[in-house]
Amino acid sequence: MESFLDQHLEEMLQFIEKLVSIDSGSYCKEGIDKIGKLLEMSYKQLGFNVIVDEQEEFGNHLIIEHKDAIDPNIIILAHMDTVFPKGTAMERPFRIEGNRAYGPGVIDMKASHASVLYAIKALIYQGFEGHKNVRIVLNSDEEIGSPTSREIIEREAKGRKYALVMEPARKDGSLVSARRGKGNYTLIVEGKAAHSGIEPEKGRSAIEELAHKIIQLHELSDHENGISVNVGLIEGGSSANTVSDHAEAQIDVRIKEIDQVVFLEERLEKICSSSDVAGTKISLEGEMNRPPMEKNKKTRALLRIIQDVGDEIGVEIEDTATGGGSDASFTSSLDVATIDGLGPVGGNAHSDKEYLEIPSLVERTFLLATLIERLTRK
Repeated sequence: MESFLDQHLEEMLQFIEKLVSIDSGSYCKEGIDKIGKLLEMSYKQLGFNVIVDEQEEFGNHLIIEHKDAIDPNIIILAHMDTVFPKGTAMERPFRIEGNRAYGPGVIDMKASHASVLYAIKALIYQGFEGHKNVRIVLNSDEEIGSPTSREIIEREAKGRKYALVMEPARKDGSLVSARRGKGNYTLIVEGKAAHSGIEPEKGRSAIEELAHKIIQLHELSDHENGISVNVGLIEGGSSANTVSDHAEAQIDVRIKEIDQVVFLEERLEKICSSSDVAGTKISLEGEMNRPPMEKNKKTRALLRIIQDVGDEIGVEIEDTATGGGSDASFTSSLDVATIDGLGPVGGNAHSDKEYLEIPSLVERTFLLATLIERLTRK
């Protein structure tokens, strides 16, 4: 399979260039659907059936399975959206410099789509059966928390033995075996406006109240145990000489273990149950929308299989934990053995310096194809 992939490296890069050249930010439905059509045609040419889950606001999701598949025990997850606004592909087109390829979404995660597609092609070329043992779910809204695709992912993952998630490998090549869970909350404070020079005593400052709450919220962080609470965005008031009658904050919450959810939610509710500034009113909206991906017994067993495959093909496999979120959390929470970061190696995702390490494209695609075949034979 490796020689097949070596021979098709240039073709893989051309395919990635096509994807990178299409704007596909999470809110760019037109661009995501163009990518979806390109991927749909590519898989259909290989004998796969493609179900298109139509979406009105976001891009369509794809569920892909070989026509001869019978209840595959592997689910492969990859997302088609990026974080970049419309026009970025033209401003910063795909380019190659030395052993690296650059462009918006090149590593997160357009190179991964090439990797999955060509792993399947390599399995078919070799005459193996692994391509009939995968259900591939491509979603359009991962970068914004998978609001419309979570239900699909969880439905398709139920009953599977293994979940292979195609987020990029870390810069050092490590796979991801654990991720922190994530929650998004909005804290809204209503006060009473007044002129700050003429009659400030008649006002009730929403900003002052919010300031008290920000300090209390940040004190919930316990980095040693994997808990972080961060107020990352605030707004409020109407002018410098007016006591503010409105303020709000966007809160990001991260947890290491699912058992921490109850504790944090109780503390958030307690903090927001009363005012420090008399006469202000507080409301809290939001939820924990990604459970943590914990490195459990099943995940450890899958990691050992991947490391064995790596030893077989000459690729050293290390793993790491990360605070960032991904759809791997959903499959892991269903007790499906899950490993993330199975895409090619690269770095600086979500920035104008995002890159793909080109030599890793064949290496990690070969790893993926060999792993699929190994899991099929188990």
